[in-house]
Amino acid sequence: MVTWVLVVVLAIAVAVLVVFVAGYNKLRAADVRADEALGGIDVELTRRASLIPALVHTVTTFAAHEQAVLDRVSAARAALDSATGGTSVAARSAAEAQLDTAVGQVLALGQSYPQLSSSANFLDLQRTLTDTENTLAFARQYYNDAAATVNRLIGTIPWMYVASRAGVSQREYYQTPR
Repeated sequence: MVTWVLVVVLAIAVAVLVVFVAGYNKLRAADVRADEALGGIDVELTRRASLIPALVHTVTTFAAHEQAVLDRVSAARAALDSATGGTSVAARSAAEAQLDTAVGQVLALGQSYPQLSSSANFLDLQRTLTDTENTLAFARQYYNDAAATVNRLIGTIPWMYVASRAGVSQREYYQTPR
């Protein structure tokens, strides 16, 4: 009888250990996927920011007296560079919104300067920025999906009991800049 009880207790202890290890690994894997997805956003934001000097140079060639607009774009790019690589999703989103506004003003200069609109460099940069924005939208969605997976796991039994031990916490969703 005592042997039977010990076997049952040992089986229960092993089952609890297996569930804990499986939960720990599942939570850590989901957290790593969310970090990778956030890194993907950083890559695309950096790619877009690297296009800004060429855009500024092209616009300066045709509209040198629009220095205030060009300065805003440079400042927004610097803010985005400092926001990427950090831990704050909100800081990335705010810096991205600032850059979107500034780039929008530069691209609007193309309407004011017909020779700029017809420049092959300007048109190529516009196309590249559009492609980058499409890739960035996908990266944002991928991150939000990964964050939703982490948040869903943390909020469900039995994973919620393992989350604090695994060092996994709720993820902030990436808000699209407006």
